[in-house]
Amino acid sequence: MAKSALQIARAAYQPKLPKALKGNVAIKEGKATESVADQAEIKKLFPNTYGMPVVTFEASNTPLSLKDMNVGVILSGGQAPGGHNVISGLFDGLKSMNKNAKLYGFLGGPSGLVDHKYIELTADIIDEYRNTGGFDIIGSGRTKLEETEQFDKGIEICNKLGIKAIVIIGGDDSNTNACVLAEYYLQKNTGIQVIGCPKTIDGDLKNDEIETSFGFDTACKVYSEVIGNIMRDANSAKKYWHFIKLMGRSASHIALECGLQTQPNICIVSEEVEAKKMTLAQIVNNIADTVAARAAKGNNFGVCLIPEGLIEFVPEMKVLIKELNDLLAETNGDVPAAVKKLSSNSASVYASLPDFVQKQLTLERDPHGNVQVSLIETEKLLIEMVKTELAKRKAAGSYSGKFSGLGHFFGYEGRCAAPSNFDADYCYSLGFNAACLMAAGKTGYMSLIKNTTAPADQWIAGGVPVTKMMNMEKRHGAMKPVIRKALVELDGAPFKKLAENRATWAIETAFVYPGPIQYWGPSEVCDQPTKTLALEQAK
Repeated sequence: MAKSALQIARAAYQPKLPKALKGNVAIKEGKATESVADQAEIKKLFPNTYGMPVVTFEASNTPLSLKDMNVGVILSGGQAPGGHNVISGLFDGLKSMNKNAKLYGFLGGPSGLVDHKYIELTADIIDEYRNTGGFDIIGSGRTKLEETEQFDKGIEICNKLGIKAIVIIGGDDSNTNACVLAEYYLQKNTGIQVIGCPKTIDGDLKNDEIETSFGFDTACKVYSEVIGNIMRDANSAKKYWHFIKLMGRSASHIALECGLQTQPNICIVSEEVEAKKMTLAQIVNNIADTVAARAAKGNNFGVCLIPEGLIEFVPEMKVLIKELNDLLAETNGDVPAAVKKLSSNSASVYASLPDFVQKQLTLERDPHGNVQVSLIETEKLLIEMVKTELAKRKAAGSYSGKFSGLGHFFGYEGRCAAPSNFDADYCYSLGFNAACLMAAGKTGYMSLIKNTTAPADQWIAGGVPVTKMMNMEKRHGAMKPVIRKALVELDGAPFKKLAENRATWAIETAFVYPGPIQYWGPSEVCDQPTKTLALEQAK
């Protein structure tokens, strides 16, 4: 396989580990835990894995030993930079404790476990993928592990290959599935441990224990570089307003982080829109106000960041989408019939939207019956509506500028980038640490690396029971145990930082150009965590 000069040089990078994982390791157990909510229900559903302690690893005189056992690894859900380093850290951790241990990769995500599709990951294969982006070493998939038939198929292949532990690398749903699997395997006394690793570029898998999910750092740096490039172009050409949609359906962490890194004129945060019950018209008016204020100073250009899931956070759009979901199901996808049955409020909202958005709102639903938000071109919707509003203002004589909007969507560009030093180190540590959790006999735990704003050798390694992060939520009409998603907190330090500065950034051209990810050079350039993490962890 042909390799770029960067790939060749990057392969030689040795990720940094927390001090506690560098030599002999001992485990220290904390107090019993309980779930973040719905304690009685979660305990009833997870009698074997509920209430376990948070654990930390410390340097020791005696090594953790790993009995002869093989391990399976699964990549689950969407890609995130650093997944290959979790696997290489896991491989190195296993081999450091038992050179006979074998690592098997299940192919194509959780379905590989069920369908018995796998490869043995040897040193030769692992070495090809160290410090690279993507999930192509074994592929990923979105199959949910929920049925006992699937669990039993997993037992079959684990017994055949001598696998005594499985590592599931995924987001909140994947780690919830990992915990369900751990519970079942304990209940059936199979001797198979299950450990999770926190992955998602969206940044919504975090809590009191998990400081950040892996991939968020790299993805935000990639997006911020391109946003900075567009800002430089906007400031050079001085004639375009760029509306940039960024990944993040359920939470606006990416938009917020990129806003803090680049200082755009406008950065919309979905959680604020929902909290303030802002209408689409209010959002459009706010943007138009900024466009007009900049135009009054002779600046007919700017940048607006938009979270992917914004449309679902606007109250009247949320109601419209829910009605459309129900009516399209009821009418077997007959769009005109569904639209006729809309309530008067929703019908008027629907009528106010440009034709292309009306069409996108009625496209085929996903397998769960939900609108496919990524197919709705929110950036184009806002451009059209702002354009209409500014034309009204021009006719009324309150605006005399020029408005030319360009839309962009940055999504897949960031999911498989070569990991930043932070993600390369963090992911390698998560994988190595997962091997230590196995050696300590743990199951139903998520690999935990804390104190991540300090240099890597000062990071704290350990594990947190997945049940500690769970609550009950309604999914597809039934109450299910799930890891609680972390949304942007409006009273949190990152959002407050944006709120303090946005009035200035709106009018002034205060753009910051982060440039590309740097892998070599001064630590303040190469090893910095996200601004979100630095602000959240500031003592």
